[in-house]
Amino acid sequence: MSSYGKVISSDSHVVEPPNLWQDRMDPKFGSRIPHLRKGDDEDPYDWWYYDNIKMGPTGAIAAAGKRFTNPREIIQAGVFENVRPGGFIPEEHIKDMDLDGVYAGLVYPSTGLPLYGMENQELLRAVFAAYNDWLADFCGAFPDRLKGIAAILLDDGVDEGLAELRRCAEMGLAGAMISSYPRPGESYSDPIYEPFWAAAEELDIPISLHVTTNRPGAVQVVKEGKVNQTGADRCTHDYFVRQSLGHIVFSGVLERYPNLKIVSAEHELGWIPFFLSRMDLTYKERYQAAPYRFKGELVPSDFMRGNVYHSFQEDALGIQLRHMIGVDNLMWGSDYPHAEATFPESQRILKEILEGVPEDEVDKIVGGNAAKVYKFG
Repeated sequence: MSSYGKVISSDSHVVEPPNLWQDRMDPKFGSRIPHLRKGDDEDPYDWWYYDNIKMGPTGAIAAAGKRFTNPREIIQAGVFENVRPGGFIPEEHIKDMDLDGVYAGLVYPSTGLPLYGMENQELLRAVFAAYNDWLADFCGAFPDRLKGIAAILLDDGVDEGLAELRRCAEMGLAGAMISSYPRPGESYSDPIYEPFWAAAEELDIPISLHVTTNRPGAVQVVKEGKVNQTGADRCTHDYFVRQSLGHIVFSGVLERYPNLKIVSAEHELGWIPFFLSRMDLTYKERYQAAPYRFKGELVPSDFMRGNVYHSFQEDALGIQLRHMIGVDNLMWGSDYPHAEATFPESQRILKEILEGVPEDEVDKIVGGNAAKVYKFG
């Protein structure tokens, strides 16, 4: 084990294997059920199809560790055979955690992240329900070390999403994710979401806003053999979560539901101090833009530090700014088994980015905060 004690990854992933969770779906959906198809001689890779749309590669989710050996091999295209078995077999997942010095982990989907951008809501609800069932079984093999994050769709069916949230809580899933931003023209300050926030608080289920799930542009539709994501898209992906956090805070959601926990997953940290400053300034000086008034002398940053948590991988700048963000709000994650994962060198990376950080703060960042939020023993 690591010198940090019980290291907990707040953001690891499973790769949804073909013909496992999909078999749990109603066969009425036929070929619209997500599945892999082989390319032709000029494109000998595996691609995910959803609703008969070519929309997801297998390369980057199969490339754990390549960034340390040959980053030029990291491409979106790939074959499922190259995915680490730990991406979909719990026993192998635990072996890789032991190899990396990680005691426990919060598990998110991989290919499922961009599905929030798809339009067929009936199909997507069925996909998420089947995946959530499979994930509960996956984590149930090692309940003390693996906790799953359910995939929840809201949109036109907030009541249906709420029902799925309750079902997943009953199955033992420890958290739930919704799209990091709702559909264009909507926001999480809208009154339709009030019952969902109330239920999440009642059930004590942290709600994640995960990178790659923002609705405007989340669909990674493949065009001419390439995924339509640019470098500019990738290095500004915190935009949508800032919008959602702003809407949630400024509309008083966290004042009305003081025990609600929101998790910004995999958006890193360095942007947060400036965002907190701008929120407070806007609240104090732009009443027309932020008319909701908090009780007493509270300002937006108070709710950010009291209710919002941030998972990150190796943001050394964010660690330097940790006291502006709130040490109690930071949760390290490995992002296993993706290309950007710190696996299998998490211990080295943690040692480097946490150099000079007091031991009590290190213990919170690498495991204590996540253990508290998600009730690890």
